[in-house]
Amino acid sequence: MTTRKKLTLSVDVDVIERARRYSKRHQTSISQLVTNYLSQLDASPSEPLSPSVQRLLGILPATISEEEYYQHIDEKHGR
Repeated sequence: MTTRKKLTLSVDVDVIERARRYSKRHQTSISQLVTNYLSQLDASPSEPLSPSVQRLLGILPATISEEEYYQHIDEKHGR
């Protein structure tokens, strides 16, 4: 059995809402999403990346800023 500990995070409201929608669609919790993501941070290069992470590799050019990304998402989804 894995020991669990509570962690308090400050996250932008829009990110929280997207996480809630995503977790609902994928029948998981936000806590599990964060756990899965943080678990990948410690992965050694010899460990294979999860299919979810592999699909994201190379999706954005390195020259795109976070602000440009969010602007694109807002335009694409009509916010």
